[in-house]
Amino acid sequence: MTRVALFVTCLVDAMRPQIGFAAISLLEQAGCTVAVPDAQTCCSQPALNAGDADGARTIARQVIAAFEGFDFVVAPSGSCAATIKVHFPEMFEADAKWHARATALAAKTFELLSFLTDVCRWLPHDARLPGSFTYHDSCSGLRELGVMAQPRKLLAQVGGLELRPLDGNTVCCGFGGTFCVKYPAISNAIVEEKARAITATGADLLLGGDLGCLMNMAGKLHRTGSPVRTFHAAEVLAGMADGPAIGESV
Repeated sequence: MTRVALFVTCLVDAMRPQIGFAAISLLEQAGCTVAVPDAQTCCSQPALNAGDADGARTIARQVIAAFEGFDFVVAPSGSCAATIKVHFPEMFEADAKWHARATALAAKTFELLSFLTDVCRWLPHDARLPGSFTYHDSCSGLRELGVMAQPRKLLAQVGGLELRPLDGNTVCCGFGGTFCVKYPAISNAIVEEKARAITATGADLLLGGDLGCLMNMAGKLHRTGSPVRTFHAAEVLAGMADGPAIGESV
């Protein structure tokens, strides 16, 4: 049986653990044995984005050591998965030993929805959620990992759920990790435009594959009085979209 290590991500751990539980449920349905390594922390992306190359490499070494013994590493985030898969090898280009280890880990690291579709060849059965949804394609998952068709293929199997196309679905939501902290005015202008496009679809739900983006959009939708509710796609696929949405009080 395939041994998968779940990279939970900092935001999921701190803000929306249900996404982690949904990921475990889906991976187990796909026939995987799932472990959640206790030693995991951050993927190093904030340090990397801030220009702290030494700090990013220190964190990356810890991630590599904690996860390299598994068949696959899967994260419910294109952003974190891309950091490991794309940027870890780049970090260690001058260090042959760690470059080899980083490259080996990168080769078996996947974003959750693409892993279920492209590696496991899994589709949900008996999933049902009446309503309509629109989908935002997060920057890292789309541009660095090619995640676009996979979530739509999975969600098309959910009975009663209708896709409403989103104008500008591939345009940044304004979150951008540390970008929203460094440039709040620009970030707010971007997410305002995104929120208008989401509301214009008339969809009941906003779905996506990255919690950071979803939190940013959910917050703006809530502040503008939009009735659209926000969930990670994994929550819908795992039948866990019957409680409070992202940004709603428990």
